Amino acid sequence: MFTGIIESIGTIRAMTPKGGDVRVLVETGKLDLADVKLGDSIAVNGVCLTAVELPGNGFWADVSRETLARTAFIDLKAGSRVNLEKALTPTSRLGGHLVSGHVDGVGEVVSREENARAVQFRIRAPRELAKYIALKGSITVDGTSLTVNAVNGAEFELTIVPHTLAETIMVDYRPGRQVNLEVDLLARYLERLLMGDKAAEPNASGLTESFLAENGYLNPAR
Repeated sequence: MFTGIIESIGTIRAMTPKGGDVRVLVETGKLDLADVKLGDSIAVNGVCLTAVELPGNGFWADVSRETLARTAFIDLKAGSRVNLEKALTPTSRLGGHLVSGHVDGVGEVVSREENARAVQFRIRAPRELAKYIALKGSITVDGTSLTVNAVNGAEFELTIVPHTLAETIMVDYRPGRQVNLEVDLLARYLERLLMGDKAAEPNASGLTESFLAENGYLNPAR
């Protein structure tokens, strides 16, 4: 688990094909690795990776085909800057929100505008994730815990203050950029709970409009 508070900006130093997937070397910059052991988790742009080698100034990790298919990791290359966060401990400050490091989908930066000293971003989420994104709710973008300031369909807006721009890779965002998105854990579990016993049925697809209608959630008289 993570908090979504980025601890360091790192750099991808190598991406090596290995046995059908990829092994990646991440140089970790100012991230303190003194308490990191082999097998520990580190979030890279919001993707939970396991350290399999610790050469001193970074770590090697394996990136599976599943991760490559479901995240924007496929767009990274040697020299790419990435957000880094070590897994939280029982004594960590929960400055953001609970983040699993399991990416739900890939979004796209639609626009970037100056807003006084801050920067306003509009990001388009995959259609299937729109129902989990709420005004003033939490969203994780490339591992950064952020507050949603406006929602319009599958698009949402973020206001990023100078400190966050300086301490994350969001300063590099331009329209067209692909970003990793993780929705709020509570929203996903709440959906599953509301499905009740139907969640155990084959091909259960969540709280679709037809599901809500069939079970009376859209009927005010019920």
